[in-house]
Amino acid sequence: MKNLLILLIKIYWLVIPPSKRRKCIFRTSCSRHVYEKTIHNGFISGLKAFKYRFQNCRSGAYIIENPYGEIQIILPNQQILNETEVSERFIKNKNSNHGKIRNHSKS
Repeated sequence: MKNLLILLIKIYWLVIPPSKRRKCIFRTSCSRHVYEKTIHNGFISGLKAFKYRFQNCRSGAYIIENPYGEIQIILPNQQILNETEVSERFIKNKNSNHGKIRNHSKS
């Protein structure tokens, strides 16, 4: 099963060009994160990583700037991600991106 999940991710990377993939709110893309978890920790860990990312990489996340000027994201499960975990594209556009993330709605 581990090899099947890894194969599916590799096929996804080959078939869907990066420009056509959904933009992830996390610094490490969802597919890369699931791939690494599966490789290092096994199939169950990969599935758990997929479930976590799928539930939290959707609309309902909020971008904030803390009192120290760092960008953070509050996920739908109320977990707060620090700047080191947030996608660089949100940090670069921090002035125009504050508020609810709207471009991650379910398709």
